[in-house]
Amino acid sequence: MSKVYGFPGKRDFFRGDSICSNPKEPSLFLSLGRRVDVYFPPNKKSRVSAPIVFRENLVEPKVVSVEVLPDECLFEILRRLPGNQERSACACVSKRWLNLLSNIRRDELNADEVVLRTVGETVKEEEKEETQTESESDGYLSRILEGKKATDTRLAAISVGTAARGGLGKLLVRGSNTTRGVTDIGLRAVARGCPNLQVLSLWNVPCIGDEGLVEIAKGCPHLEKLDIRHCHSITDRCLVALAKGCPNLTEVTIESCRKVSNEGLQTLAKCCLNLKSVSVKDCPLVGDQGIAGLVSNASFVLTKLKLQGLNVTDLSLAVIGHYGKQVTELVLENLSNVSERGFWVMGNGHGLQKLRSLSVSSCQGVTDLGFDSIAKGCPNLKQLSVRRCSVLSDNGLVSFAKSAVSLEKLHLEECHRVTQYGLFGSIISSRETLKTLSVVNCFGVKDFDSSPPVVPSCESLRSLSIKNCPGFGDSNLVILGKICPRLQNLDLSGLCGITDSGLLPLSESCEDGLTRVNISGCVNLTDEAVTALCRNHGWGLEVLNLDSCPKIGDRSLGAISENCQLLNDLDVSNSAVSDLGMAALSRGDHLNLQILSVAGCHISDKSLPALKKLGKSLVGLNLQHCNGISRRSVNRLVEQLWKCDILY
Repeated sequence: MSKVYGFPGKRDFFRGDSICSNPKEPSLFLSLGRRVDVYFPPNKKSRVSAPIVFRENLVEPKVVSVEVLPDECLFEILRRLPGNQERSACACVSKRWLNLLSNIRRDELNADEVVLRTVGETVKEEEKEETQTESESDGYLSRILEGKKATDTRLAAISVGTAARGGLGKLLVRGSNTTRGVTDIGLRAVARGCPNLQVLSLWNVPCIGDEGLVEIAKGCPHLEKLDIRHCHSITDRCLVALAKGCPNLTEVTIESCRKVSNEGLQTLAKCCLNLKSVSVKDCPLVGDQGIAGLVSNASFVLTKLKLQGLNVTDLSLAVIGHYGKQVTELVLENLSNVSERGFWVMGNGHGLQKLRSLSVSSCQGVTDLGFDSIAKGCPNLKQLSVRRCSVLSDNGLVSFAKSAVSLEKLHLEECHRVTQYGLFGSIISSRETLKTLSVVNCFGVKDFDSSPPVVPSCESLRSLSIKNCPGFGDSNLVILGKICPRLQNLDLSGLCGITDSGLLPLSESCEDGLTRVNISGCVNLTDEAVTALCRNHGWGLEVLNLDSCPKIGDRSLGAISENCQLLNDLDVSNSAVSDLGMAALSRGDHLNLQILSVAGCHISDKSLPALKKLGKSLVGLNLQHCNGISRRSVNRLVEQLWKCDILY
């Protein structure tokens, strides 16, 4: 570098001549500041690349942005946007804009200062038609937020975004984000942006309080269905506001809301004249006063009532029995303070004339006397479900069946004082109307020790379910086959005491043909019973469940392939089925299975051709715990049976 810029010597940049005639001429120098001077000779190109020169102390111009405006000014700008699509587009700019747009009420939108479009009369007519279409479709969109997706930001985006596509009509929030969960701010955005909301459901949202629901009451007057569960911060204040602001409420469900008491229910009944369905569960502050006020004030419209886990007494049942004139469905569960007197008074109140469905669970006040009173006071009762009522015995059940002249469906679960005498007595007593009978986990139902009695037949019974009753055996099954010749649906799952000797006579007695059969868990049934079942009823059999039957194997699949042309759902999981059985099943030319489960069976890759052939009609295939099938074969099945969902 010193040689390049040195003046004396042989290799000087110039050969001894003066640099310029006038050394003071300033035009040959360009100042770069205090440090560097670059020389430009007049007769040669410079060997030094000079950078772009900026003046010292030059100030860059400031970029003007709308973001410098305060929220008040930006709010005034955003509320003057011409339409919903423009608001939705602006909401994508930033979170700040989204929050501002989501807090604009419909009445705050300035419709007079919309940007005018001068495209002509045709465009104006098109805009008019689009506006009419949007107004007609308001409230048709549905949104569901679950878990981590449930945040205030998403609710704000839904509030702004759905306005351009018809408006939000149904919102369901299931759970909440642990760090940024749904709060009253999110509900406020929904209330201000979704005035046509009709259904609101909030499950397990602990940060929701009264303020958010009060905003809903102010902004969503068309709300019809309200479902609030496990929201421990809400009180009667929000229920009162909702009752006054949403007079069109028809269905209300309140569960595990500890601060809700009688006042909220009473106000709902007074203000919501269309209230048809009310469900209250696990609210410790709700008592007789709230239920009595609810039922008495809504006596002419209330059709469905569910009371579960409440501190109510016989007084509430007495009010229901007197004022429940329009009630058609009644659920009473875990009412520990209700006694026999309450059920007796409810039946004798003669107000439940239209009751069609009654479900009683975990109520120790259910006795034979109370049950007989309910049957006499509810002449139109068609469905009865009794669960975990240990006091009810055979006498009460038979007496109820005799008095309930319209009974069509009877369900008994964990009623251990009911025996085989009560079971068959109820069938005989309601033999002209009973269509469905279900007995689950009743340990008192056992086989007859002596010869079975001679009983008349029940021509009306179509569906029979006896599940997990350890004492139920072949003797009872033979009797059922004789008195129930019109059976179509049969569920005997979990009956370890029955064998082929009981199922074969029942199968031969069903004259109309069985369409749905479930004998899962019947460990003593063999291929002989299944073969006879397919031979007698294969022409109409649609669903067959043989899960966990270790004595049923390949022979049964051969019978199914030959006789069951209409079968669409087959489950042979955890049975003795092997590759031979799968090959026999696939040989059925007219078989049209849609769902097949062979989980836990001893099948291998040899069954791959059979599964491919069956897979032409399958939409669901369960291969779980089939260790003989390789992962490679499963991958090939997934590629070839692309229409079928395969579990492995």
